[in-house]
This record gives sequence, structure tokens and C-alpha cells, in this order.
Amino acid sequence: MKASFTSYNHLDSDTRIREILDSSDFGYEEKDSIPSREQLTFTNGFYVNCSAMFIDMRESKTLSSKYKRPTLARIYRAFISELVALLRGNTTVCEIMIEGDCVWGIFDTKQKKNVNELFSDAARVVSLRNILNWRLSQKSIDSIQVGVGLDYGRALMIKGGYRGSGINEVVWMGDVVGSAAHLCSYGSRSFTDKSVILSKTIHNNLTEDNKRLCSWNMLRDCYHANIVNTKMEEWLTTQQ
Repeated sequence: MKASFTSYNHLDSDTRIREILDSSDFGYEEKDSIPSREQLTFTNGFYVNCSAMFIDMRESKTLSSKYKRPTLARIYRAFISELVALLRGNTTVCEIMIEGDCVWGIFDTKQKKNVNELFSDAARVVSLRNILNWRLSQKSIDSIQVGVGLDYGRALMIKGGYRGSGINEVVWMGDVVGSAAHLCSYGSRSFTDKSVILSKTIHNNLTEDNKRLCSWNMLRDCYHANIVNTKMEEWLTTQQ
């Protein structure tokens, strides 16, 4: 978020710290689904059930050492913009965040069908990578690899920022966020790691057909899958 200069005063800072630390423990409600962000204040928060998906580009440092900045900008913009577009197409999406070359989202997956839809979106991510790599090859640019991490669990949803400044954002914390990010780091890391890495909880909520697309990764203690979107792949085949 855009910021403007305001002088810093440590005495004012200490007042804000004490106000935050002295706030009541009773402002943090348990929720089965994700409430509107408008319900958040600087003194409350919500514990919610949700799914998290993290998508990260592998070996991005190699790209930085090989290509000039305008080329890098085009690669990252194409990668990030279309991941955001893809995640926005999920009816349960609540938040989308961009951190460097990582895009991640929080999803209000109340039912098993919602978890399976998210699994299908992971397949679309892999096919999107394939489409992007085809377009990159036309520009004589090396292909990229991605890792996708999926988990379901509890998260703490709070409003973070500086009261009165207009600078604030929803902050997501908890095991599900850290776990999905950790699983993502395994995706396509080595030749034994498949692109999509998912927790036992996600796997348990998949249909039997989707479960058959996954296998157990003994080294990582989780499930993984090489999955693609059939429609996207068929279109790509007709274009190449």
C-alpha cells in the first residue's frame, strides 16, 4: 500500500504498543467460515477454518542472473497477473496476496466440493505454467517451474497496520498458512517431487477419483501429484 512521510515519535509509538498489548483477549471469535474483512478492527480478530494455496516460481534467482531487468519484469508480470486471474476464478476465494514471485490465497472451503475445486485449480496452475512456457519459448526465454502447496486448517485473521494512517491490511497467521507455504517449497524441488504438494487433510477431503491422481511422498511426509487441466492442455496442443 502506498505510504507518505510522517515523522516518527517513540513516545507515541509506546502508547500504541501499550494499547495493543492491553487489549482484551475476548475480541477473538471462533468462526467456522471467513467473515467479511469489514468486521475487523484493530482490537479484534477471528479464528477461522480455511484452505490456503501457495504458488511459487522455482529457481527465480537463475532467471535474475541470466536476463536483463525488462525481460525479468515481463516474466514476473505474466506469471503473477495470470495466477491472480486464475485464483479470482474460484468462488470461495477471500484473499489473494503477492510476495515477490509467490502468489497465495485464502479460500473459504466450507464443503468437500470446495476443496476439490481448489485441487482442480492447482491443476489449472500447472497448465497455466505450460502455456506460459510455450509463450516464453517463442521469445527464446527459458521455461520456468512452479511449486504449489495446499492445506486446510485454522488461521487467525486480524487487521494489521497503523490506526488512522489508512495503511492497513488483513494479516493471516496460523498453522495452515505456514504449512501451505512449506508444502509449496517442495513442489518441483527435485526430480522426485511432483508439482502439487498437498497435506493429508486436503487429500482426505478429495473425491476417490482425485485421490487416485495423488501418491504418497515418503521423503516429504505428504501427498503430491502431477496434474493438469485437460481443456487447457488440449487447447495448447492445437496451438503448438
